[in-house]
Amino acid sequence: MRALRFTRFGPPEEVLTLADVTDPDIGGGEALVAVKAASVNPSDLKNVTGDMEGTVLPRIPGRDFAGVVVGGPRDWIGAEVYGTGGDVGFSRDGTHAELVGVPSAALVRKPERLSFAEAAVLGVPFVVGWLGAVETALLEKGETIAVFGVGGGVGSAVAQIARVRGARVIGVDRTAPADHAPVDHFVPLDDDTGAEVRRLTGGAGADVVYDAVGGVTTPAALDSLARRGRLVVISAIGTRTVTLDLIDFYHREARMLGSDSRRLDAVRCAELLSRFTPYLEAGDFRPPRIACDFSLPEAGDAYAAVARRPRGRVVIRP
Repeated sequence: MRALRFTRFGPPEEVLTLADVTDPDIGGGEALVAVKAASVNPSDLKNVTGDMEGTVLPRIPGRDFAGVVVGGPRDWIGAEVYGTGGDVGFSRDGTHAELVGVPSAALVRKPERLSFAEAAVLGVPFVVGWLGAVETALLEKGETIAVFGVGGGVGSAVAQIARVRGARVIGVDRTAPADHAPVDHFVPLDDDTGAEVRRLTGGAGADVVYDAVGGVTTPAALDSLARRGRLVVISAIGTRTVTLDLIDFYHREARMLGSDSRRLDAVRCAELLSRFTPYLEAGDFRPPRIACDFSLPEAGDAYAAVARRPRGRVVIRP
């Protein structure tokens, strides 16, 4: 099969190569999927450049995929599936290839209403969104959540997840989000963000702040937080160190919570994706917008597109 591959870390244009490699050797309890579409996530780019931990070289990158099962359990052959995993593309070969091998327990049937490309961009955004908002912050019905980076894939997913859980959603970004990010209020990201979030909440602040950006946005995120509020951090853009007023932090009894989807392997991610399927079939969850797509030989351009931080997801179609 053809696959992207890297044997050392560095700029994608220097270290990624398109190579003919041996098809995945699946054993008992595994399945072989013909990849029809695969998302290129920012974490895939960081993986290739060496900014992620736990990658074993040489490696085929790529976390998210959608395709057709061509090997493995007989009752899965021919099934249209999608998936993701914190181990896929890092400690096991990934999805930027014509074929990918995954545990059979990691197979999830693709919602019929979605194309392969639409299903391929769901994995990381919705798994990260659910993990942070629901399993880490324990967002409850009637609470208010402020979503920083609401215009991005993860931010949009968090807004949709919060909406189906009955929360009030305040979206924060530099520009207003697309229609598929349901927000009750939009607040521009500027020097007055925290004050505006507090105004919209009667001076209280948000019960949960989900910061899908991190680093440069952390001061504003903390400023938007209510007493005993929970700040979820999943990333750090621009800087990985921040300062905070510790006295104010403990007087407000605030909590800062890290959420790392890399700890969820493909099987655990499949459990979450299965929960999302009814919402996807009903149209309550909608995939992020696709900004552009590329063939496998154009994959270098796909990684370059991700580096430019487009408003939408980047897809490879092997």
